Amino acid sequence: MHALLAKLGLRFTEPADERLFVERFTLDDLGRTQAAMVLGALVYCAFAAWDRIVDPIAWTTTLAMRAAVAIIVLLPLTAALSLRRARAWAEPIYLAYCLAPGCALSVIYLALERGFAHASAGMIIVILFVATLLPLRLPALAVFCAATWSCFATCEAFARHDQPGLSFVNNFEIGMAYALSLYAVGAREIRARLHFRTEQAVQREKGRSEAALAELRAAQAHLVQSEKLAALGQLVAGVAHEVNTPIGLALTIVTTIDADVKQLALVVDGGQVRRSELVQAVARLREGAQLAFVNLTRATELLRNFKQVAVDQSSEIQRDFEISEWLHDLMSTLGPLLRQRGHEVRIHCEAGIVLSSYPGALGQVISNLALNAIHHAFADGRCGVLDLRVSRVTPNDLRIVFTDDGAGIPADDLPRVFDPFFTTGRGRGSTGLGLQIVHNLVVSTLGGQIRLASEAGWGTQATIDLPLSVAS
Repeated sequence: MHALLAKLGLRFTEPADERLFVERFTLDDLGRTQAAMVLGALVYCAFAAWDRIVDPIAWTTTLAMRAAVAIIVLLPLTAALSLRRARAWAEPIYLAYCLAPGCALSVIYLALERGFAHASAGMIIVILFVATLLPLRLPALAVFCAATWSCFATCEAFARHDQPGLSFVNNFEIGMAYALSLYAVGAREIRARLHFRTEQAVQREKGRSEAALAELRAAQAHLVQSEKLAALGQLVAGVAHEVNTPIGLALTIVTTIDADVKQLALVVDGGQVRRSELVQAVARLREGAQLAFVNLTRATELLRNFKQVAVDQSSEIQRDFEISEWLHDLMSTLGPLLRQRGHEVRIHCEAGIVLSSYPGALGQVISNLALNAIHHAFADGRCGVLDLRVSRVTPNDLRIVFTDDGAGIPADDLPRVFDPFFTTGRGRGSTGLGLQIVHNLVVSTLGGQIRLASEAGWGTQATIDLPLSVAS
């Protein structure tokens, strides 16, 4: 039986789905259903006026019967649905609510003189109410139809008919009403099941999509972190090379100073110190100390700038910073890498612009643009110029224009440069994520926009528009 109902679309194969559907179908808009049940009880009693017209003598008896059904059965069942524990039995409650008046109506018509001359109309009204206003499923409605029709036929067998063939007419009309109600409720249930199945499929697909999105975001975060580490690695190599020069010179100078001090000590110990030798030694020591100070100061500045850039790029903290000073610090860490390859960096930045944003994300954006230019715009090894211009375009907006005079981007490739894993340098180790990460950081983290303009052989220009204050 279950297999047949499932084939007809009137049952789910999974018991859990069936239970969830029945619960939702029978309890959906429960307040409206209870209001309809109260209205049904009132209408059922109000039809005593019809009984009075049919039989002025027996109508008081039928009124009592109608009121008893309403007070003892209909209203208590309506109230029971307000109890949370009773809602698990919602469909049996609806069926009992329908059976009591449906079966009692046949007994009422039997009590009235010639009541069955008007019985079909009253039964059709009950059938119409049950089929349209109560959330009964097709099996429950079939039980209602079988029980009430059997009661009607039994009571009619004891009734007196003035017109021959009236019994056939009554049963024909009621039978057609039952058939139409069964069709209507069945079609309604099938539509509800299709909607439920679609909704469940959408929910499952949504769950899978959210899981896939979470995995994608996790992978993206991992890739962003990998790109950050790769950029920092290149900065480390460049800064290490740059720092090695002043520290090496300082070490050589200190070694020379140490030798001069030892020589001076020997001269002093000999007791024969000429003024010219002492003046010359002091001058050499002073010059050496000054050179050592200059070189160590240069190394300290490089390390300080690199430390700040590294802290910014490894953190996601929003802070206020003056863009001109910050930008020079950032480019000083990129400087060694750029100078190794013979590139020139030009910075034009309005002074006094304070940005309330994420310096780590912005540093990652500019570093990726610079490294992308090194690896792609000047892939042939020639030297070039990287031009960085920062200006305020409105009181609340900042514009950064990064330009190179490198090889440029072919017109066919330009629309795809921000796509994940798109690269023309995969053979040189490129992953195709640099510009995609730049786009995500500018749009998602920094709340701005980025545009690329390029022409093959004439360089590339990246224009970034940012708010001076990013919403937290």
